[in-house]
Amino acid sequence: MNEIEKLDKIAINVRSHKLLKILLNENPELEEILRGSKNETEVVVGVRHWIEKSYREREDAFRYYHAEHAGRELFEKLEWRDYAIIRILDYIDHAGKEYPDLNLRGEIAVSNPLRLLWLAVNKGTGGARPDFFIDMIQLFRQLRGETSRQIPGRELVEEWMERYPSGLDPRIVQLRAENKLRIIRILINGIDSGQISSNKYFFEENEPFQQKLEKVQQWWEDPKFHLHFAVRSPDLLNEMLDYSLDPETMKILKEAEKAGIPFFVNPYYLSLLHVRVPYFAIGADLAIRYYIIYSRQLVEEFGNIVAWEKEDRVEPGKPNAAGWILPSHNNIHRRYPEVAILIPDSMGRACGGLCSSCQRMYDFQSGRLNFNLDKLLPNEKWPDKLKRLMTYFENDSHLRDILITGGDAFMSSDSTIRNILDEIYEMAKRKRERNKTLPAGEKLSEIVRVRFGTRLPVYLPQRISLNLADILRDFKNRASEIGIRQFVVQTHFISPMEVTPEATAAIQRLIDAGWIITNQLVFTAAASRRGHSAKLRKVLNDIGVLCYYTFTVKGYMENNFSFAPNARVVQEQLEEKVLGEVPESYHETLRTFPEKAHLMVENIEALRRETGLPFLSTDRNVLNLPGVGKSLTFRVIGITRYGRRILEFDHDQTRSHSPIIHKMGKVIVIESKSIHEYLNQLEEIGEVREDYEGLFGYSLGQTEKRIPIYEYPEYEYEIKNEFTNLEV
Repeated sequence: MNEIEKLDKIAINVRSHKLLKILLNENPELEEILRGSKNETEVVVGVRHWIEKSYREREDAFRYYHAEHAGRELFEKLEWRDYAIIRILDYIDHAGKEYPDLNLRGEIAVSNPLRLLWLAVNKGTGGARPDFFIDMIQLFRQLRGETSRQIPGRELVEEWMERYPSGLDPRIVQLRAENKLRIIRILINGIDSGQISSNKYFFEENEPFQQKLEKVQQWWEDPKFHLHFAVRSPDLLNEMLDYSLDPETMKILKEAEKAGIPFFVNPYYLSLLHVRVPYFAIGADLAIRYYIIYSRQLVEEFGNIVAWEKEDRVEPGKPNAAGWILPSHNNIHRRYPEVAILIPDSMGRACGGLCSSCQRMYDFQSGRLNFNLDKLLPNEKWPDKLKRLMTYFENDSHLRDILITGGDAFMSSDSTIRNILDEIYEMAKRKRERNKTLPAGEKLSEIVRVRFGTRLPVYLPQRISLNLADILRDFKNRASEIGIRQFVVQTHFISPMEVTPEATAAIQRLIDAGWIITNQLVFTAAASRRGHSAKLRKVLNDIGVLCYYTFTVKGYMENNFSFAPNARVVQEQLEEKVLGEVPESYHETLRTFPEKAHLMVENIEALRRETGLPFLSTDRNVLNLPGVGKSLTFRVIGITRYGRRILEFDHDQTRSHSPIIHKMGKVIVIESKSIHEYLNQLEEIGEVREDYEGLFGYSLGQTEKRIPIYEYPEYEYEIKNEFTNLEV
């Protein structure tokens, strides 16, 4: 007997029996089919016939169901009942299919919800959990039209937004000043007692306390100070937070330390956490707090974490999962034809802190990444290696966008960043000159966009110095003359509480240098609360930042605590983010913003004022697929006996991909928590379940169109059609 057969013989519990009774009482047609069927095949035939006969007038639902690649236009025509019709039919089509569930370390998951219902009704078995039955009850209520999609009005969304103060609120600024002073006092005591030693940061013998205090206040503006004194242990973290962590949290953190999970929180970022919870901002810092406090699931999975993105696993000389042949297995990553990621051999491989839901936790687990910062200084071979890597961009037929990241791009020293930009400049210049000698149809894509990926404006804004801004300004001035037209710093605010006076000053320096700043939000459970992301968009717009992506948390069970189901991502898009949807008549206005990047704050404010929008929804809600690319085009095609949904993702049809996607087909994702489990988690952090009415019904998604400001500029010539560096 295999594992599936064993599970089928497990009796359902009392709670499941009661929920099943509700389902049957509400759906007599379904009960009749279940009780009258001799086996699961008859159930499937009976339910399909019932749906196709009873709802045949719902043409849009059946058109979408039968479409191989349904587009946004048809998606937006669907009514609430249509979602349910499509899901039931997809459940039938995928009944009995097996999928490896990497949330359960490869255990085979089978989606067969109608079989589970038949077993529960006729034998009291099947092992389906209450979360499964709750999801099914909601599905059939949606089918019957007993639930409807209630789009909240602007007044309600703004009421939700008001729950979350920003880090610019004077009351929050005052609390952070108290936190900073407390942390500084602890550091002074540590240096005085000899527990902390440094050749750079020390006191003279018999130095008065006030003088020490002033000295550390000056050190606070030095980013190296924060890296040197970063907290690396649970006990020191608890001390820095005035011993406010509860015993259970401390137990988990100590287990994390024992398991070998790195710990790295710099003093500045630590000062953003509440020690005494203010009455006007209860829970406001949770999105930040959960970024540095590890979950039990992460600790239990560490050592068994599986890499999420297949194209990031590279063997020298072999194409990656997207088919791209790369010159280095650890310096160049690539998914799309137009852009490749450059990861330098420098401090840029580290970060200013470690986020608990980091996509690189797999690499920390294997020891490929760590926080031994002294070992990350570039060696004498790096400049030569960088030149070789640049020839990859120079000779590629389609690359026109280079994203410098890590780790964190701005962790590299100013001299390293200047060197990288100089090499990019020379490479782009050579590529442009070479193109002048090539005939039409044989010309290569020239470099038109340069980006940095960094969280340091959030984690360590002191790093964004005037000298760094000068380097960026100088590069832009020179590069603009050779055809590079887009200069972008992509950062990663997750909470309005991270938008501090220090972060605002850092962003302003980058804007003054002529670069546009875009944000990539990771939609964690804490960040997914009603109004939280909408408020973040508004606060970021206030300081001149445009939103670029809102990402579903990726990873498997290690990120279960942080994960918000894709249903909530779609709900946020259609019910909250829609409040800032920029009318198409203003898209061309948006497109011109980079031309006067130094006026970004004023231009955003003028556009909001003219359109009456509280914020600009310039971001797209997506998931980084565990295959190739990003998308939010999905259908819920199955559900496990635990109530966890099985999603089938299609690739984003609005952008170009490696041709390998035509061979890859669609991508299966099994979510790490059920909708019911997610709602329970929200309640535990103070949310009202009723605010999320309709969440169960969002079982479809469609990737949004890209706002034109993020499109590449057109070439004045025809480029070569043939791909280089590709092996499919």
